[in-house]
Amino acid sequence: MATDFKKVIKREYLKCVEDPVYFMRKYCTIQHPQRGKMKFDLYPFQEDCLKQFHENRYNIILKSRQLGISTLSAGYSLWMILFHADKNVLVIATGKDTAKNLVTKVRVMFEGLPQWLKTGTEEINKLSIRLTNGSQIKAIASNESAGRSEALSLLIMDEAAFIEKVDTIWTAAQQTLATGGDAIVLSTPNGVGNWFHQQWVGAEDGTNEFNTIQLHWSMHPEREQPWRDEQDKILGPSKASQECDADFLTSGESVVDPKILQWYKENMVKAPVEEQGIDRNLWIWEQPDYTKDYIVVGDVARGDGQDYSACQVFEIEDMKQCAEYKGQLGTTEYGHFLIDLATKYNDALLIVENNNVGWATIQTIIDRGYKNLFYQSKDLKYVDTEHQMNTNKYRAEDRSMVAGFSTTMKTKPLIIAKMEEYTREKLVKLYSNRLIDELFVYIYHNSKTEAMEGYNDDLVMAYSIALWIRDTALRIQKDRTNTQWTMMNSMLENNGNKEQLSAGFQKGKPGHPDNNPFEMDIGKDKEDLTWLLG
Repeated sequence: MATDFKKVIKREYLKCVEDPVYFMRKYCTIQHPQRGKMKFDLYPFQEDCLKQFHENRYNIILKSRQLGISTLSAGYSLWMILFHADKNVLVIATGKDTAKNLVTKVRVMFEGLPQWLKTGTEEINKLSIRLTNGSQIKAIASNESAGRSEALSLLIMDEAAFIEKVDTIWTAAQQTLATGGDAIVLSTPNGVGNWFHQQWVGAEDGTNEFNTIQLHWSMHPEREQPWRDEQDKILGPSKASQECDADFLTSGESVVDPKILQWYKENMVKAPVEEQGIDRNLWIWEQPDYTKDYIVVGDVARGDGQDYSACQVFEIEDMKQCAEYKGQLGTTEYGHFLIDLATKYNDALLIVENNNVGWATIQTIIDRGYKNLFYQSKDLKYVDTEHQMNTNKYRAEDRSMVAGFSTTMKTKPLIIAKMEEYTREKLVKLYSNRLIDELFVYIYHNSKTEAMEGYNDDLVMAYSIALWIRDTALRIQKDRTNTQWTMMNSMLENNGNKEQLSAGFQKGKPGHPDNNPFEMDIGKDKEDLTWLLG
């Protein structure tokens, strides 16, 4: 009888060695949040995941919450260290508590095994388990040196989309996996553009080694639509989409709804008709139409190589994107570039962001005497739309006016809100893939809006400023001009001189022709006095 019993144990042991699904289903114990300790009776989708872990070195899992994938990874880790000598498993998570939680799952499973399946332990605590066969599992919180100098058999990155500096961590850890180690990278989605999203897209495109596993909430056999509806009530629609739907576009904290941006990509984005400049970074979709008015907005790079000088050209009336630049020019060179571009587009209103090194570019534009440079009220920078714009050089020299646009803690929320509104309502014709890609990774972070770490927002800022100026200063100017013309027409009709004065004063155009009754000689030049009508 004893011999038969040993044969049964040996047969069972070999089955566990050969098949992690069999081992977990029959011998592993888990702690269910409602049902307490129970056997790990795998669902079909969990069993399929285990098979893929076993068959592929690198696995990336895009998952819904509460599908037991962390528990599954814990069981797979236990199977690896228990039945294989000298295996080293490392768990990296967003924080120590999360990392510790996975090791706790391993410990619960290990302690629940029959004695004949266990091996001796040299160390067992909340963050690590080391067995006498030389294998171990260790959990650490994320940091830039995590995984460095470790000879890893298996790396588990839990909630990878939320780990800071994850790209650096992966680069360091991957070197230790080069000798044959495996990786399981799992996470709920956290928007697009981050490292996790990039790896997923790369895996789908076949440009990296990851095997993709996508787990929607509906794969859980105990969940139906009422459960999903309840999550909307508990978490709110946005958070519920992130936690349940395993969909990058409905997750994250993007300022502009990624579904809207995807619509632009699919329906409006197109290649430029020309790519100009030495660096070919000036993209042109629409050549200037001399019956149209344009706006050119420039954002100036800091000059440290980490960001870019960028500009947007829009046709004012239809808000159609005509041209775009993103490159690394010197501040003086960039000033000359902007003048040439604005001049080409019918002496467009030229707006330059004046923070930091922007002043050097603005000074170049002033020195060359560009006649349609944007000036902003110094004392009422973000509310006085009636006096925000002036292109008459004599009034522009008034001490209350400042060249360029100031992005401050007060103005930035306004321009970003305007950008989000116009883009959401599809009121702008956007053709640039570069701009849309920047918008995908422009997010809310700590109550502020900014580009995701490792990305730029230069095109986004130029785009946002263009929309806000168009909808405030230019709109107010147009409204005032229309009001003035209504008054003028009434006066002219009453006086019988309409044709005479209309010939000398053209409605709605910057500057005025000769014989303008509202110009006064002041020496070599004339000063425009139409502002007195306001």
